[in-house]
Amino acid sequence: MKHLISIGIITAVCFAGELLHFLLPLPIPASIYGLLLMLMLLLTGLVKMHQVELTSNFFLTIMPLLFIEPAVKLMTSLPTLKGNILTILFLCLASTIVVTIVTGMTAEKICACGKSKVQESMPEIKEKKQRKLSETYQKNNTVKTRENRHE
Repeated sequence: MKHLISIGIITAVCFAGELLHFLLPLPIPASIYGLLLMLMLLLTGLVKMHQVELTSNFFLTIMPLLFIEPAVKLMTSLPTLKGNILTILFLCLASTIVVTIVTGMTAEKICACGKSKVQESMPEIKEKKQRKLSETYQKNNTVKTRENRHE
C-alpha cells in the first residue's frame, strides 16, 4: 500500500509538470517543472519525505536500466556520427570542464558561506565553553574544600 501511494504521488507530480509544460509558453522541460513542484511540496510539508522515499530509492537503483535503450540507439546511429566524431568529443570534453568548474565554484561559495556562519558563532561557543569550565572548576573546588573540612 505504501508503494501505491508513493507511486501515485510521484505520478501526480510528473503529470502536473507535463500540464505546466503544456500550459506555460516557457522553454522549460516538463521534468524540471515536476522537480520544482516536488521540491515545493517537500519544503512546505504537504508531502513528507517518508511518503516518497521508498519508491524514489527504487527508481534510483533501476536508473541504469533506463539508459540501455538510448545507448543502443546511439550505437545504431554510429555511421551518422562518424563524420562529426571529433566535434562531438570536443563538445563533451568542453562541457565536462565547464560543469566541473561551475560545480567547484558553487561548492566553494557554499563552504565559505557555512564557514562565515560558524565563525560568527565562534565567540558564543567559546564563551559557553569557558562558562562550563569555570563552573566545573568551582564545583570541583567546593567538593575538595568540603572533603578537607571532613578530614
